[in-house]
Amino acid sequence: MGAGHDGGACVKVDVLVIGAGAAGLMCAMVAGQRGRSVLVVDHANKVGKKILMSGGGRCNFTNMGVTPSCYLSGNPHFAKSALARYTPWDFIAMVEKHRIAYHEKELGQLFCDESSKLIVRMLLDECAQAGVRIEASCGVTRAQRTEEGFNVLTAHGEVHAQSLVVATGGLSIPSMGATGFGYELARQFGHNVLPTRAGLVPLTLSGKHQERYQDLSGVALPVVEARVGKRSFRAGMLFTHRGISGPAILQISSYWQPGDDLRIDLLPEADAGAWLQEQRVARPAAELKNVLADLLPRRLAQRLCELWFESRPMRQYREAELAQIGAQLHDWPIVASGTEGYRTAEVTLGGVDTDGLSSSTLQSKLVPGLFFIGEVVDVTGWLGGYNFQWAWASGHAAGEVV
Repeated sequence: MGAGHDGGACVKVDVLVIGAGAAGLMCAMVAGQRGRSVLVVDHANKVGKKILMSGGGRCNFTNMGVTPSCYLSGNPHFAKSALARYTPWDFIAMVEKHRIAYHEKELGQLFCDESSKLIVRMLLDECAQAGVRIEASCGVTRAQRTEEGFNVLTAHGEVHAQSLVVATGGLSIPSMGATGFGYELARQFGHNVLPTRAGLVPLTLSGKHQERYQDLSGVALPVVEARVGKRSFRAGMLFTHRGISGPAILQISSYWQPGDDLRIDLLPEADAGAWLQEQRVARPAAELKNVLADLLPRRLAQRLCELWFESRPMRQYREAELAQIGAQLHDWPIVASGTEGYRTAEVTLGGVDTDGLSSSTLQSKLVPGLFFIGEVVDVTGWLGGYNFQWAWASGHAAGEVV
């Protein structure tokens, strides 16, 4: 990992990158390939921790459906330039060059066949080939602007760098060492930091809303459509001890705020009303809860009947009642009280205001030579490899100019 630069003399480099995650390693590699002398420091004991744990250890490293509309930001246009210049196909080319086997899981999501360790290894190999030095267990205590660039005090001593790249990530998953240090640096250098909150995170229920569904913990639906306002996502859903989770819920959580009306279409791929009418003819003696259990998990079907619909033999329902039940199944209100927070969130919404950065280089408009890349910036992608692609693209954009 590099010999360290304890005590003594000050180390001089062209580029210092704070943070050895996806964005930081990409930036370091590209800068190193241009002949720049690059040092990467990270306070964690090993690099790429979030890459290693992502996708259940298989690393969902990009998505073939990436477009700027898949990102949330105070400026929806900001991500366009970097994403256009470093595409999923560019990253795939590097993965293939390193002979890493991968597959498409669903919806354009690409995963390693074996282990996310291979992605970290690839980035480290590329960095090593480009002469990049990487030091883990090396936190930063302060950074100052000088006439020549930046003077940075690290756990291993002082570093002078012409360019300083902040790739410190967000606040999600503090157990892996996430901190707000990047936001502190941004404010120190005069940048605005937009309010942060947990994104791609399970939602919690409380009071009677939790009591209703608590014992359904572990019940999963393969496809629902979760809706907030005009935004909707179709994917799986899971009941938890504290609320609801699963891909559809994680996706909508980035758009949901406390008090927002959340609706779930429990049967987005069927016409529930029409199907119930057919069942009334085909199975007049069957109880509604048993009929619904053909389309929904049995425990959920029973609970819906307890809470909302009585369960009578099908022949006892009028056509209008079945139409009403069908409509409710497509528009089921769920009152969430909050989220599980940064502890389990995959990303952090908000962050360094893009108004203060160049969209083509990610360089500060206020401090020449200062760059912010990856999750620390107010650009947040959907679930499914989009955040990695932003890390690669923003890291590449900065790496070409640092």
